[in-house]
Amino acid sequence: MLYTSLKTIIVIEDDTVTRNLFLDCLQQEGFNAIGAENGYVGVELTKEYLPDLVICDLVMPEMDGYSVLSKLRQDPLTAIIPLIVLTANHNKAAIRKAMELGADDYLTKPSTVDELLKAIAIRLEKQAILRHWYATSHFTSEDYPLTNRKEDITSHSIFPPIGHLQKVFEFIEAYYHQGITLSDVAEAVGYSPAYLTNQVAKQTGETVNGWIVKRRMAAARPLLQNTNQTIEEIATKLGYQHACHFSRQFRQHHGISPTSWRKQHQLTQVARNPRLQFLKTQKELFVPTC
Repeated sequence: MLYTSLKTIIVIEDDTVTRNLFLDCLQQEGFNAIGAENGYVGVELTKEYLPDLVICDLVMPEMDGYSVLSKLRQDPLTAIIPLIVLTANHNKAAIRKAMELGADDYLTKPSTVDELLKAIAIRLEKQAILRHWYATSHFTSEDYPLTNRKEDITSHSIFPPIGHLQKVFEFIEAYYHQGITLSDVAEAVGYSPAYLTNQVAKQTGETVNGWIVKRRMAAARPLLQNTNQTIEEIATKLGYQHACHFSRQFRQHHGISPTSWRKQHQLTQVARNPRLQFLKTQKELFVPTC
């Protein structure tokens, strides 16, 4: 366990019995637990204490959990704080709404203390591991040797030079070939997915997932043009679980299938590099049926 120091958790719950039960259990587990009887108080306490984690009921009078989520995610000081929501509503749309607003996890009522503690442990442990990794990691070209770097489009020409988004782009650059998602990037840099999406889109006009795809496409082109690897092999190397997914994204990005793009661009090199023609006759290109 990496989170060895005393952690502060704020519990926003209008039901007194439930709130006190959670507070007592958290304090017994060694947490500094602070209670808030409604959303307004919860938001103010969160801004004051900047806790390590917030637990918030979704259904409350005056200010519900959705409003709490929205306010905390709009404030840069509180946007990075992990938040677990509690809901008696098993409706998937309600849960999805909370996740889209920036909730990191949810528990349905009634939930046991053990379930709550497990959710807290998972969230704090994951956050601690990622922050420890990021604090001790150094990105070099050796971390992602996918192509001939002289032939590849460099990351500097892919990502815009925006200082406060540098860590976001560095993480994408280092791990775009490992199947990373928006959630992975957000946790690595210490923001909620909703807040990070908003900031990146506002500053660049592109989503985080869009930048991941752009970087994969930049790596795909030299692999298609300069190697004889199959489409399936290239897709796997770029972090895709299925070649069809890669092919669809490539077509969306370039307006042409990867196989057709390869044929067009390899033809221009045949005169300069006859070995390409030899390789094409030696190995049938694998084309997945999508």
